[in-house]
Amino acid sequence: MKNIIKISLVSVCIGLSLSSCQSDLTSLNDDPKHPSVLPSENLLATALYQSSYYMDNPNVNFNNYRFFTQQWAETQYPDETQYNLVTRNQPRNHFNRMYVYSINNLRQAKVNLKNEVETEDIRTNKLATLEIEEIFIWENIVDTYGDVPYSEAFKPDEILSPKYDDAKTIYVDLIKRINNVIATIKPSVKGYAPIGGESSGDLVYSGDMTKWIKLANSVKLRLGMNLADVDPTLSKATVESAISGGVISSDAEAYKFKYDGNTFSNPVFDNLVASNRNDFLPSELVVNTMKNLSDPRMDIWFTKVAGVYKGGVFGELNDPYTSFSQLGPYFRSATSASNLLSYSEVAFLKAEAAARNYSAGDTAANLYTAAVTASMNENGVSVANTTSYLIANPYDAVNWKKSIGVQAWIALFNRGFASWNFTRRLDSPTLVNPPKSNLSSVPYRMPYSDQEYVLNGANVNAAASKIGGDKATTKLFWDKF
Repeated sequence: MKNIIKISLVSVCIGLSLSSCQSDLTSLNDDPKHPSVLPSENLLATALYQSSYYMDNPNVNFNNYRFFTQQWAETQYPDETQYNLVTRNQPRNHFNRMYVYSINNLRQAKVNLKNEVETEDIRTNKLATLEIEEIFIWENIVDTYGDVPYSEAFKPDEILSPKYDDAKTIYVDLIKRINNVIATIKPSVKGYAPIGGESSGDLVYSGDMTKWIKLANSVKLRLGMNLADVDPTLSKATVESAISGGVISSDAEAYKFKYDGNTFSNPVFDNLVASNRNDFLPSELVVNTMKNLSDPRMDIWFTKVAGVYKGGVFGELNDPYTSFSQLGPYFRSATSASNLLSYSEVAFLKAEAAARNYSAGDTAANLYTAAVTASMNENGVSVANTTSYLIANPYDAVNWKKSIGVQAWIALFNRGFASWNFTRRLDSPTLVNPPKSNLSSVPYRMPYSDQEYVLNGANVNAAASKIGGDKATTKLFWDKF
């Protein structure tokens, strides 16, 4: 991890509306003791860290995914659980982290890679790594905001005010890009592999291209499932192609960004422990749901108050902190990985695919069992307790959206973005807008960055008009029901 944060100044200059960064910074990069062009592996490492940390970050100044799914409640201030997305500029902060600090570094890495000395097979695999990671981040951006700058983004010499592309058009292009990049990969050849004990830049899979292929197909699976209600034909073809191509099939293949606990720590640890703040609690909704199901994961995840589990009321000030169950030691490790595309998530996606009568390799009931079991295994639940839980909570084919939706929502606790996709797509569990909410309903998307209205006004206003208003309550194109 030594070289992860050698961020060049190009990282803060993006060919979006942030065109004010385009002043001449060349002289500031002149340093005789260091290379003027960063190696692509350094830029990859930076992009991986930035995207992983900030997709997983529970800080109230960023994405707020855990509040969108109502799995966490607040103590010191309830603004974010009352869906105030203005005061702290969360839309701007997440937008900039994904575009400026993540994708922009990957784009620059692709440029720098061309001039690096490599065999063609290694160069091809490195380029594929950069491309798959970029697609992974694009999916997060589109499923957070909807229509966004895409085809005209990152062209500062040509376009200073990029248009907002239609979200479904971006989806179709991302699927095409996944298919194209997988076809180029040489699985028997390493990509960004560690050399001599030094970091390789690939801080997720260490150059293992078979795992990058499985990640690419798993992202494709996500995209395909999200299309289910809006374009069933494309959805079915995409999902079945992804599964047949090989998706994540074990915890060892999951997309996990690992922290060393020294230079870089898990973002939940940073916000629960290192900050020495007591801002967050498991919500009453998640605690009561798990209690009603006799869920053994509660003993691993939460503390008790006077011998019982008690969640915080969502949207209210839960004070004092000590009157409620707290997130236990399981979530408080500095070295816990950000598990951003887990085996259990993929297993639930496959179960849903089978429930929709797609060819997913097994029945919906068996895939549901595999998904719940995967989550139990990820959390260290015993075989006996897992078996008992499945007997008490079997797959319900009649109410499959609720059956899969509730179990996925629990399994993806503390994985806010992944959970949000399920709650929006399956509408289960039912999320109730809190009484003191600043919105007319729960959020279905993140509003656009306020900076866009200053620097790219015509295009962002056109995008807002097209999608039915730049509101958190405006549903994404695929969220039809």
